[in-house]
Formats: sequence, C-alpha cells, structure tokens
Amino acid sequence: MKDQLFEKLTNAYEEMVITRRYLHMNPELSFQEEKTAKYIADFYADLGVEVRTGVGGNGVVARVKGGRPGKTVALRADFDALPIQDQKDVPYKSTVPGVMHACGHDGHTATLLQLAKAIFELREGLAGEYVFIHQHAEEYSPGGAKPMIEDGCLDGVDAIFGTHLWSLTKAGTIEYLTGPVMAAADRFDITIHGSGGHGAAPHQTKDAIVIGAGLIVNLQQLVSRRVNPIDSAVLSIGSFIADNAFNVIADSAKMGGTVRTFNPKVRDLMEIEMKRVVDGTAIANDCTIDFEYTRGYPPVVNHETETEFLKSVADTVLGAENVVESTPQMGGEDFGYYMEKVPGTFFFTGAKPADPYPHHHPKFDFDENAMLIAAKVLGAAALDYQEK
Repeated sequence: MKDQLFEKLTNAYEEMVITRRYLHMNPELSFQEEKTAKYIADFYADLGVEVRTGVGGNGVVARVKGGRPGKTVALRADFDALPIQDQKDVPYKSTVPGVMHACGHDGHTATLLQLAKAIFELREGLAGEYVFIHQHAEEYSPGGAKPMIEDGCLDGVDAIFGTHLWSLTKAGTIEYLTGPVMAAADRFDITIHGSGGHGAAPHQTKDAIVIGAGLIVNLQQLVSRRVNPIDSAVLSIGSFIADNAFNVIADSAKMGGTVRTFNPKVRDLMEIEMKRVVDGTAIANDCTIDFEYTRGYPPVVNHETETEFLKSVADTVLGAENVVESTPQMGGEDFGYYMEKVPGTFFFTGAKPADPYPHHHPKFDFDENAMLIAAKVLGAAALDYQEK
C-alpha cells in the first residue's frame, strides 16, 4: 500500500504547491485563523471525510477509518502565521500587510491535506484509523495544542507524529532525535518603578534606566554562574523601553524576554533565581520592581520507541544516508503537549532553498519539494505503525 500512497502523493505534488502558495498569500495571525480553518474544513468536506471544526478554538480535526481494524495514529500540522511584513519578491508573496507565513506552517498544512486525501482514497485497503490534526495558534502562547487536546483531538489515539520543514537544513534530509528536541519556552515581564527627574540632577532621582541596565547584566550571569554547564539554558532580553526626552531621567522602565530550558529542574531554578536577582536589585536601589514569569510551552520530548521507529521508516523512504541525528533546538513548539498525553516523535524535514533565510525572517522561504518528502515519511510512518 505504501507504493500506492507514494504514487498518489507524487501525483498530488502540484496541488500541494498550489495549496501552499494560496495559504502563503492569505495568512492569518494566531487565534484569528477563521478563513484558514474554513479552507481546511471545506477541503475535507468536499472529499466526504468526517471533519470537526472549532476544536479548542479554530482547530480542525479530520478522521479516516481504514477497512480493517488497527491502531489509531495522529498526524499534526499547524496553520497560523506571524506579524511580519513579507519582503520576498515572489508571485506568491503575502497579500496581507504585516502578516506572513515565516515559519513553514503553510507548507505543513498543504502537506497534511494531500496526505489525508491519499489515505482517504486508499482507506479500504488500510488498517486502523488516521487522525489529521490541523492546529491553530502554534506561534503564540498559550497556543492551540492544549485546548485542542482538552477538546478531544487525541481521543483514542495510540501515537502521534509531526514534522517541521526546516529552511536551514539541506533539502532531502530527515533529522530525528530521541529525548528533548525543542526547549520549554517561557516569558518574563519586568517593570521598574523609579523616581524620575531632571537630567542635570541625577542625585535627586532613582534612574529606572540605570537600574534596568544593572539588572540586565546581573540576569545574564544566571546561565553562566547558576546553571550547571552540563545543562542548557537561554535567557534573552527582547525589549527594554523607557521613552523620555533627552534631558529627563526615566521614572519607569519596562523590559521583557524569554527563558528556554530542557530540564524541568533548570526551568524551576531559572524562575527562582530571576526573582531573587530582581528583588535584590529593588532593595539595592530603593525602588519597586514588578516581576511576572509566565510558563509557556513545555519542552518537546521525543519518545524513544517511536523515534527509533520513525528513523527506520525514513531510512526505507530516503535511504539511511539521508536520515541523520539532530541536535536539540532552543526554539519552542507546543507539540510537546501532545507527547505528554500519547507516545510520539517530532522530526525535522530539510527544506533549504537556494537563497536560505532563518525562520521568522521577512524573506523566509523553503524548498517546496520538501513537502513531498515530509508527506511520504509521515504517510509511511502512519501505515507502518499498524504493523508494530
């Protein structure tokens, strides 16, 4: 049946590209993906596939039952875009000002739709059940995975597989990894309440900018001096705002950033130590500092059995020389929520174009041939899992 599946996917490649480019031209931000969700749901409805909309928000879930009993395998794709102005000079450039698919979610969706269609057409000869999870709001915490799970998208599922098209990895490769593969992604917000005044009389003020500068330096020492070097952690300040006239000492300042970790104990340590540094800075400067730490996505931790299985499947599809072990990524992904509930694995599909840019870049794009590779590997995994 896999040969028939691959033939159908190969024949559907042009349609896959058309779908991807349509979605690229019509992106929608996280939690606002109503038209995209309808597009996905209409695709399934036109096929005659059982589909449920409004799952955990804007999520869409389709199910296809094979002609014989078997396991239930879920495959997931996300479909939200980012608040970035598309700067590519291509015919399928985003038509929505300030919004673009800068992470490959349009490709994920196009891949899964055509794979679902092929499986549906072959369903009578297949065993088990196939669940196609189209997830909204991956890019923006609290994300779409958690509410979709709470709304039953994993009901009856035995295993889940997902992939991310990766623009900086050679096209034609699959990268896998057992254990933590993507980091927990947390956010923090800090507001410094000082005492402003005239720039010529700093002794009469509590300068929020100077206090903030010292706080940043002290926070940067946490990873290098409080975290075991064997472990991994990132603390990045993404914004520091204190907007005043040139001769005014800031009364207040705000900053925000992110913490990335793999180990739950390191995650706890970073939050505790950040609070300690913030409180100490407030005492040392006789001011008040508000500190808010928000837990985001959990780490993506691949299950060993499913990861080794995925590797063996990819070897048969692409050849072992094209299937390589990945390194952990400090980026976040709410796919981790799924694997807290059921076994599974999340892998990377190389999609490096001729002129590569990193994910979330205004000129981001990917090699569209990678969609066909991703579809074949995901499809083979879904079918072969019935024989495990």
